[in-house]
Amino acid sequence: VQLQAYGGGSVQTGGFLRLSCAVSGGTFRDYAMGWFRQAPGKEREFVGGVNWSGTYYSRSVKGRFTISRDSAVNVVFLQMNSLTPEDTAVYYCAAGSYAGMRPLDYIYWGQGTLVTVSS
Repeated sequence: VQLQAYGGGSVQTGGFLRLSCAVSGGTFRDYAMGWFRQAPGKEREFVGGVNWSGTYYSRSVKGRFTISRDSAVNVVFLQMNSLTPEDTAVYYCAAGSYAGMRPLDYIYWGQGTLVTVSS
C-alpha cells in the first residue's frame, strides 16, 4: 500500500488549506486513515482519524479541521480552517487496521507535506 500526501503550502493566520492523501496498492475501504503532524523539534502528534464509525480529532484541531474520504477515488482529505502558526508542521497521512491515536497504530505512511502558517 502506498500513500501520497499533498496540498501543503504557506498561508497566513486565519487561512485555510486542504490536504489530500491518495491511497494505492490496496483496498481503500479496508483501512482506517489517520492524519498526524510533526513540528520541528517535537514528536509526531495525532491530528485526526476516520474509520467505519466516523471521524475524530485531537482537541487542538477539533472544530477547525475536518477529515473526509472519497472511496470512489481512494483519497482522504484534511480540510484545515482558521490556521494559526501553531499548526505549522509536516503533515502525514497513515493507514491502519483501526484509527488509533498513536503512530504505532498505523502500518502505512505517506511522505509528508509541509504546512507553514505565518502570523
